[in-house]
Formats: sequence, structure tokens, C-alpha cells
Amino acid sequence: MLPVYFKIAWRNLIKHRQFTILNLLGLSTGLACALLIYLWVQDELTIDTFHEKDSQLYQVIKTAINGDGTIHTHETTPGLLAQSMAKEIPEIEYAVPVIVMDDYGENKGIIMAGSKYVKACAQFAGKDYFNVFSYRLLQGDKDKALADKYGVMLSDKLAHKLFNTTDNIVGKSITWDQGDKINGTYLVTGIFEAPPANASTQFDCIFNYDHYFDTFKDDYGLNKWYSNNPHTYLTVKQGTNVEQLNERIRGYCKQKYKEAHGEKEVKWAGDIFLQRYSSKHLYNHYNNGVIAGGRIEYVRLFSIIAVFIVLIACINFMNLATASAAARCKEVGIKKVTGANRRSLIIQYLGESVLMSFLSLLIAIIMISLLLPAFNDLTGKSLHLQFNTRLLLAIVGITLLTGIFAGSYPALYLSGFNPVTILKGQLKTSPGELWIRKGLVVFQFMLSALFIVSVLVVYKQMQLIQNKNLGYNKDNIIRFANEGKLRNGLGPFLTEIKKLPGVVNASAMNGDFTGKHSGGGGIDWPGKQKGIEFDGIDADYDMFETMGLQMAEGRSFSRQFGSDSNSVVFNETAIAAMGLSDPVGKTVTMWGRKKQIVGVVKDFHFESLYKNVGPFFIRYSDENENVIVKIKAGTEQATLAQLKKLYAWFNLGLNLEYNFLDEDYAQLYAAEQRVALLSRYFAALAIIISCLGLFGLAAFTARKRQKEIGIRKVVGASVQHIVLLLSKDFLMLVLLAVVIAFPLAWWALNQWLLNFAYRTSIGASLFIVAAAAVLLITIITISLQSIKAAIANPVKSLRTE
Repeated sequence: MLPVYFKIAWRNLIKHRQFTILNLLGLSTGLACALLIYLWVQDELTIDTFHEKDSQLYQVIKTAINGDGTIHTHETTPGLLAQSMAKEIPEIEYAVPVIVMDDYGENKGIIMAGSKYVKACAQFAGKDYFNVFSYRLLQGDKDKALADKYGVMLSDKLAHKLFNTTDNIVGKSITWDQGDKINGTYLVTGIFEAPPANASTQFDCIFNYDHYFDTFKDDYGLNKWYSNNPHTYLTVKQGTNVEQLNERIRGYCKQKYKEAHGEKEVKWAGDIFLQRYSSKHLYNHYNNGVIAGGRIEYVRLFSIIAVFIVLIACINFMNLATASAAARCKEVGIKKVTGANRRSLIIQYLGESVLMSFLSLLIAIIMISLLLPAFNDLTGKSLHLQFNTRLLLAIVGITLLTGIFAGSYPALYLSGFNPVTILKGQLKTSPGELWIRKGLVVFQFMLSALFIVSVLVVYKQMQLIQNKNLGYNKDNIIRFANEGKLRNGLGPFLTEIKKLPGVVNASAMNGDFTGKHSGGGGIDWPGKQKGIEFDGIDADYDMFETMGLQMAEGRSFSRQFGSDSNSVVFNETAIAAMGLSDPVGKTVTMWGRKKQIVGVVKDFHFESLYKNVGPFFIRYSDENENVIVKIKAGTEQATLAQLKKLYAWFNLGLNLEYNFLDEDYAQLYAAEQRVALLSRYFAALAIIISCLGLFGLAAFTARKRQKEIGIRKVVGASVQHIVLLLSKDFLMLVLLAVVIAFPLAWWALNQWLLNFAYRTSIGASLFIVAAAAVLLITIITISLQSIKAAIANPVKSLRTE
């Protein structure tokens, strides 16, 4: 019996070619979108979940109250925290500190073996690192490989670059060049498999944390409880109630600070809590010390978009199937008279729908194969259409549900016809049927209007971000690493750079203005009443001038005043939080070292626009990791060519690798930019699918009313009158959809904009533009059929039976 149903279904699809093509286009496009989004969502949800102890693996997050009363959240913690927690808290199995070098703007170091050298990204980790994380060891003992202060573990990829193999490498020596104090010769103690693509952190080698601690404990206050330097990761014992543990450890750092420094009350030393490591990628935004979302919002958003796009395609199918029911009513009547029951008819029509859905799936898979490379470029991922069990189940499940959902109403509708009424020719369209069909059209275009408004608001927000005055000038500035022989002294190199035609200025700094910097709470000043968490960088002479920073008081670092080795500049927010009046000339203590305030810089944005400007300092230093060069507009290519030659002369054997600062800034919003771009494409597809359905309905309406149109033309109706007659009902439905959509869009987009400290406005003009766009698209779609019907020969229309 089943083959007979599919044979009849196939014949009906061929018979009604126009509606079949429209449905195939709509359903295949909807399924292709849904499956592409499914691949993206699955990739996002599997980030960092490959670790064996995923359910036990946590990161320690620190919060601290700033001078203005807001709670600042750090993923970095005191340098002593991991060791202390592992020793004192019984629920913790292992705890390790990890210094991620890129956190503070340090660039890749240079690792050398014999005559070979490559750039590599390093971490400094505690000895239990491989008991916490499940990176596979190819050589070495996970309990001993990171116990040697002068040992290093290499990834298999880095080992191949240096030694052309991963065999028999343990015990060989390499030379590391990252900074003066950490440079040196190290012995290879193990080889690990490089982090997979779904790891949030990518790195090439791991050094011993104790070595880093001993080297920089005085510089960064690593041995103080007010520092913010390493990340702290830990595994809890099975069965641990993490919520209860979080309550117990909340004031842990405060207590340790009081014990170490003998203070009675320390409100500002910070609280801590544990966050599941594999959730950090998706939940990385914090509001006053509480997790407030992150990329998970985009995962939910695109999941909803996928459902909506498939819904729109299903609605097309429903509308076109019920609209064309009149053409099949005699078929239903005859089948019922000859003994067919309603159940068999429902199965038949659902079978047609499922067949249509699986035909659409074949087309969708072809579309995905063609579009996946471009989709990967848009998303910055390496997604593959690999037909594993999970993907096959997802594809078949989505397709089957789509077919059943799309065909459910038409099946119930067609199978419910009264055979006597049908065969007497007395079947009329019921008001309920009309209302359902109209309601589905309204729902379709409500979603389309939502998409259009969302695209416009996201675009406006991205424009605000790109064009906002940041307090410094990011245009035509390049940044590159201080590496190789340049580490012997940047002074002569910077002097020569400034002589190049096209160079406006040049300087150097540790960290940058895109969120990579150090800081903490270990700063004291005259009359200090409360603790403040600071962010800050180190910088050389001419940095203020190169970046275009403006001074509110005092001066920037200058050779005219002798050595500035003990000088510091704070921003306006810091001075206000510190409660200092006439700050220039006053002395502060920064992590045990005396510094004199020589100036106050006007507030500028040193992080993304998700955050308000916080307390910030800039210390003078002539040992910095990054070189910055301001280039005259219009001379970029010629100046860069000269700069590359100069770099090669100073740093033999290395090529200049640089980034433009505006590109670095744009990376802060890479996810938002991708969301904006993808939203445009998905909105366009949703509108196209909706228009396919509207086009079919317009064609059906024109065909159904062709005799009426013929009569009207005979009695003198104009083409414009006929077009308006056929279009007005659809336009009213679309206008109703717009009215419903706009309040929903306003609410949802305002919720999204709350994530930003600086956000665009949603004005009436934006909704007017969106409404005009939706109505114009509607008019163009239905006019194609309306004009065709209006200019048809009335004689042919009236002869039609």
C-alpha cells in the first residue's frame, strides 16, 4: 500500500508543477539554512568538552568592588591561589596556575633548536596541568614533565617543525626568546598532542610556572594576594556540590589577604567563584560579578532563526496546499465514495508532504556542499558535512518533522471534505480556512519584519562601535612584536624608524588598548580610604603622542625632564576613584615600588565597548613587548616597504609580521560582526522564502478570480484598478504583520543592546524604513501576478470553465 501512496504523491507533484517548484525552493532553502546553523551550533556547544574530566573541570573567577561601587570581574587570579586551594580545600582534586602569555599583549616567542627557529605561543603551567587537562601525551610522564623549572613540553606540531619528528626528543635542548628575564636554554621533558580545533585555547609549548613565579614575583606581585596574573584551573572530586563549595570559598582571597597583611577588614581584595571550564566559551560576559550570558546568546539566537526559517517554509507549504485544495476536492470525494477512510487520506497527504520534504533535503544537501566554504569564511570556522550517526539522525529528524508539520494541516483539511458536498459542486471556502491562511501569512511576514529591524539595529550598533571616539586615534597605526635581536635594545631601532619618510611617530608598550593588559589592587596612595582594582600597561616615550592620547593635567613621559623610570600617569576615572586632588607630583606605591604621578590622561577606551572606562594607569618602561608605528595616511605601502627593510637589517633572519591597530580593534567585535553579516543573509533568505509563498498565493488568487477580473475589465475597470483589487488584501495582511512585529522587535533588541555600555538608539525612523522595505518587497512580489492577471484578455478569462 505504501508504494501506491508514494506513486500517487509523485504524480500529484508532477501535475501541480508550479506549486511543487515553489515548495521545493522554499523547503530546500529552509532546510539548508537550518542544517548550516545546526553545524555551527554543534561546533559552539562542543568547545572544550573533549577533556575527560569535563564535568569536574572548573576555572576560578575573581570579582572585586571598584571605587565607584561596581563589581569588576577577572579571569585572572592571585599567583598564590592555586597552590593554596589545592592544599587547604578537601573537595579540590588538582589545582594549577596557568600564565597565558597572550593575555597581556605579549606576542609569540622564538624557539630555536640547532639552526631551526620558529615562532611559538607559550604557556607557563603548574606541574599538575596534565592531571587537569586531557591533552594526550605522546612522550613524557604527566606527573613529572612540568616539575622541572628548566623543562619545556612541546606540541607534536612544534616538534615536527623543529626536529622533523616526535620520537626520541625528550632530553634535547631548545633556546627560548620571549623576554630578557625568561630567555634561556630549556630541556624538552615531553611531547603532547596539539589542542584540537574545538579547544578555546591554542598553544605550542608549556613551561614550568614556578620558574615564571620566581622570575617575576617582584615585578608583578605574584607572591601577594592582591595580584591578578595567572588563570587558576582545578578539578573537583566526584560528587562535589559546586554551589555549596562556591558559598564556602567566596571570601577566600579576602581571608588570605587579612592573614598575610594583618588587616582587620578587606572589602576590596575580591571574592572568587568556580565556573565550569567548558561553559566559559559560551558564558563569558559578567554583570556586577554575575554571569550574564555571552556567546550562548548567539547560539540561542541562531537556533531560533533556524526554527523560524523552517517554520516560514512550512507555512508556505500549508498555504499553497490548502489554497490549491479546490483542484483536488473531486479526487477526495471520489476516493471517499469508493471506500477510502479519512485515516488513509491523511496518510496519503502526509506522505506527499514527507516526500516533498526529502526531495527538498537532497537539494538542500547539494546547496550546503556548495555553500559550506563560503559559510566557513563568514563564521571563521572549519565546519565539515561529515555524515556521522548524530548528524544523520539530526538531518532525518529535522526533515521528517518538517514534512509532518508542513503537511499536517493540509492533510487534515483535505481529508475532512464531505464527499456529497464536493460531488454536488457546493464546496465553499470557509471563513475559518481563510482566517488560518491569512494568519499564516501574517506570521510569516511578522518574522520577516523582525529580521529586517534586527539587521538594521545590529548594523547601527556596529557602526557606532567602529566610529565612536575612543579617546585615541587607531587609524594608520601598526603593531608588531619586539623580538629576536631587537630585545637587546629598542632605542636605536625606534630612532631609525622615526627617520623613515611617511612615519609620523613610533614608540613601544606592554599590552595594548584592546583588553590585553595587566593590573590588580596593589596600589597605595596618600589618604587611601578604599581599594580599587586597576588595569594598566607599561609604555615608552612618545606612546601618548603616537596614539593621540590627550592630557587632562600634567604631562606625558618626556626626555626633557630626565629619567621617567619612576613615573606613572593615571586616567581621569582612576584619579576620581582614588579621591586625589592636585594629583600631579604626588607619590603612589605600586606593588611595593614608589612612583610619581606626572600627569592625568583624559579617559579613553582600553577595552571593548561592552564595558565603561575603568581606573587605568600607564607606567614608564623602556622594556616593552610591542612596537607601535604611526604612518602618514596615503603612504602606507611605501612606508611599510621601507620599514620591512629596516626591520630585516636590525633583525636578521626574521620577517616583519604586523597588524593594523584598527584591525585589532575590529577583532574585539568579530563575533558581533559575523552575527551581523549572517543575520543579513538569513533575513534575506527568510524574506525570499516568504515571498515565494506569497507569489504562489497571488497566482492562485488571480486564477481563482479570473472570471471576476474578466467581467470587471469588460465593464471598464482599468489595469491599475485590477492590480489594486488583487493586492490590497495581501498588503493589509503584511501591514498587520509589521504592526505586530515592531513592538516585539523593539523589546528584543533593547535587551540585546543592554550588553553594551555604549549603545545606539532605536528611533521611529528605523521602523519606518523597515516597514517601507517590507511593503515594497510585498508589492513587487504580488504585482508580478496581479499585473499579469490585469492585462490578460477578458474574452479568454470568461471562456474558462
